Amino acid sequence: MVSLKGVVAKANSRLTIKLAASLLAASTLISSLLGLYRDRLLNSLYMPNAVTGSPGYKVGIDAYTIAFTIPDFLFFILVSGALSVTFIPVFNQRLASGNKKSAWEISTSMINLMALITLAASVFIMVFADPLVRYVVGPGLDESGRALAISMMRVLAVSPFLFAISTVIASMQQAVGRFAFYALAPTIYNIGIIIGALFFAGGISIFGVQIFEGGIMGVALGVVLGAIMQLIVSSIGLIGFGFDYHFKIYGRNKGFRKVLSLLPARSLDQGIDYLNNIVEMNLASRMASGTARLYNQVLTLHMVPINLIGVAISTAAFPKMTERLSQGRPDLFRSELQSVLRVIIWLALPVSVITFFARGYLVSFLFNGGNALAANLLGVMVVAILFRTIYHIAARSFYAQQDTKTPLYISLVSISLNIALAVWMTMHLNMGPYGLALAQSIVAFVEVMILFAVMSRRIPKLFDAVFIHAIARMVSATGFMAIVSYFSVATLQLAITDQSFLATFPKFALITIISFGAYLWFSSILKLEEPRPVIKTMSKLLFGRVR
Repeated sequence: MVSLKGVVAKANSRLTIKLAASLLAASTLISSLLGLYRDRLLNSLYMPNAVTGSPGYKVGIDAYTIAFTIPDFLFFILVSGALSVTFIPVFNQRLASGNKKSAWEISTSMINLMALITLAASVFIMVFADPLVRYVVGPGLDESGRALAISMMRVLAVSPFLFAISTVIASMQQAVGRFAFYALAPTIYNIGIIIGALFFAGGISIFGVQIFEGGIMGVALGVVLGAIMQLIVSSIGLIGFGFDYHFKIYGRNKGFRKVLSLLPARSLDQGIDYLNNIVEMNLASRMASGTARLYNQVLTLHMVPINLIGVAISTAAFPKMTERLSQGRPDLFRSELQSVLRVIIWLALPVSVITFFARGYLVSFLFNGGNALAANLLGVMVVAILFRTIYHIAARSFYAQQDTKTPLYISLVSISLNIALAVWMTMHLNMGPYGLALAQSIVAFVEVMILFAVMSRRIPKLFDAVFIHAIARMVSATGFMAIVSYFSVATLQLAITDQSFLATFPKFALITIISFGAYLWFSSILKLEEPRPVIKTMSKLLFGRVR
């Protein structure tokens, strides 16, 4: 009989960057599909008729969206990516030198410290939920929507505490190249929310006695359930890890103090980044009912390719990049970064073009029958998709060097610009949600250009002639593919009868296959290296010998 420890050990075996990226991308895809189903379910139940144009009972979707904002903000500023990019390099250094005792002291200290800080943050949200909704994130809500948002925010306040612990645990596994349970956690979280929407929203009864009335508050309970399930799954990944936990903070540990010294700059960077979301929700709450939710949905949709490509590949490559520097090999670090950058750009270009032409199909996955406003907003945000996909590896090149201040300074400039543009375009030019989307795209381009300028000075010969020539060929291949994509969409147009997911997805899949197939062909003609492993794998799958 196979033991649980043996199963976990096999799942947690160390992966190459390519396999890790594939695993994370597959996990992100599954999580994203579950997220699309989750959002489609919520939209069909709660989105106002004026936004969807469909019947049904529609109560509280803006309140639900706004209730997330402050808990998410505190999680992002205190934990999230801030922890992983500061903790992993220091943790890796200790393991590389064979000092496991120090590594366990660092990780146990981070778990306990983050738990205490986020517990205090959760209590703060519960106490001040009323003024936070009334004056900060939802001033445009009516009284019933505001009351609902306040109640849900108090329920959601527990999630930063749960996420903090699971994030430290996941970062430990990520640091040593073990991605199985790290990749599984987001999927489990979405399953929890779906359970809330399908079962808790109808009310909860025990022995015929109703203890919870249900409604959209049941979805908030599903969020908490998802956070608890994610923590449990992350913890299972520690079986056989050898982690020595103590209920103690080792304040004298130099590694722990190093993480703390790096953390404020990255946390502030994350917080400033999310501050833009708070401003956008504030502005959207003043627009037509349902706009806050609709814009938030487009933001979520535009993040799918960013997470699939930029985040997945960067997350997989980051531990190896830090390892190269800890080995004293900046030359290998540069070549590693250059190859990862090329792969990300090679993938991001066609995905952005396909997203633009097939945006109506993508939006129909969220809104039954589609939504013209959401499709147009997604089209405006295609530039943001391209450059935000590239952003993650660009920023991590600094974090691998234990430099969290440079990305912070760049974020200060870009987020200030984003907020200024969003306010100006929505309140003075009366562009509505289009102003929010356009500001996102402009700032995504500016931020990556600044990062590239600094990277070229920090890492000599990173953007050499070979690299520039390769990018030019990628752009050319994308241009040829765009023509194919345009005619594919024109041929496989969405019909009025295409109301269901099963009716629209086959058309979208065919457009994607045709477009990406053309891109592979054009890339091969232009003698790019990136399509070779893809073509080789496809050849094996299609024409390989059956064993």
